[in-house]
Amino acid sequence: MDTYSILREFADSWMLLLLTLVFTGVIFWAFRPGSRAIHKDVAASIFRNDDKPAIDTADRPNEARK
Repeated sequence: MDTYSILREFADSWMLLLLTLVFTGVIFWAFRPGSRAIHKDVAASIFRNDDKPAIDTADRPNEARK
């Protein structure tokens, strides 16, 4: 048997099983109990240093035309 056939057989069987198990493991890890607080914290992190809303350029007509 040549190398290509051996690697192809390995990829079609065991590697497919391994990658499927890794994928399901990542999904279960992301939705594990107790991770909701972590996900909410990460989702709100981009707003953490916001003190006020950004100024719209339509409110400043002189600078919008430059």
